[in-house]
Amino acid sequence: MKITIATRNAHKFRELRALLATPGVRWTSLREFPHVPPVREDGRTFAVNAIKKARAVARMTGHLTVADDSGLEVEALGGAPGIRSARFAGAHGDDTMNNRKLTRLLDGVPSSKRRARYRCVLALASPTRLLALTHGTWSGRIALSPRGRGGFGYDPVFLVPGIGKTVGELPLRVKQRLSHRAKAAASMRMLLRRLSARRRADSGASRPGRGRPA
Repeated sequence: MKITIATRNAHKFRELRALLATPGVRWTSLREFPHVPPVREDGRTFAVNAIKKARAVARMTGHLTVADDSGLEVEALGGAPGIRSARFAGAHGDDTMNNRKLTRLLDGVPSSKRRARYRCVLALASPTRLLALTHGTWSGRIALSPRGRGGFGYDPVFLVPGIGKTVGELPLRVKQRLSHRAKAAASMRMLLRRLSARRRADSGASRPGRGRPA
């Protein structure tokens, strides 16, 4: 079973492929489909954007597709950057500038008011319909300045409760156990395993001599 992860971001693809690992599934990214144009993420929620991306990419590739929409919500900023997380500073995907803007806006804000939450929504779609939607969140605080060289996005400024380190300072195996994507992916992985098992069973039953008794 081939499933496309609707991203050209190599970091996000590797992370989701590991989190969603399912027997019988071969994963592809949008890098294998250069003809597929970017999907405009103009929804007002992470769920709307994830669904829109999953359905559009599934139609254009003809494959089952998993799409992620995720971002950071900062309490002191009224939930911003939210759905604009990837383009908070203007250019899409400029992690350095996004982090600089965030820490500048929070300059002088005390630790007790720097609460934040990562949010992730994963959507699974076929070329004809939405099949599943899963959610995950991860609460923390925003550091005074970036720390660590791991991860991507806002990981260098996202302090993990009880650990005292930013996500950028954590080993990948720890991030993949605790993160918002890990939580959303755990639910999606269960659904994918059932789907993969059902397809293998249907394929076996359809082979000559393997049909169900009349």
